[in-house]
Amino acid sequence: MRFMMFVASDSQPDANPEAPGEVEAWVDDVDSRGKRITGDRLRPASSAKTVRVRGGRKMVSDGPFTESKEVIVGFDILECDSIEEAVEIAAKHPMARAGRLEVRAFWPFEEE
Repeated sequence: MRFMMFVASDSQPDANPEAPGEVEAWVDDVDSRGKRITGDRLRPASSAKTVRVRGGRKMVSDGPFTESKEVIVGFDILECDSIEEAVEIAAKHPMARAGRLEVRAFWPFEEE
């Protein structure tokens, strides 16, 4: 099963900061086990555009649509046997301490 893991900031991080190279070690470990398909950081929310269409009219605004101190800062796509395995992998990511990780299974269009 494929899972999207959103990496987000958090207004209440753990007191133990991320050590240099810790994220790279996590990526190397998960990649070496064939559990990570791809992933990357995202540019700051201030460089984002929010797009909506209402009444056939395109509306584009700068930044995220909602005001929040917590923003998505990256993502990873995981290939795991279960949600439990995806959660275990997420729990070992350094950002689980500094931010928060949301794990969701892909929902293919051909599935109801």
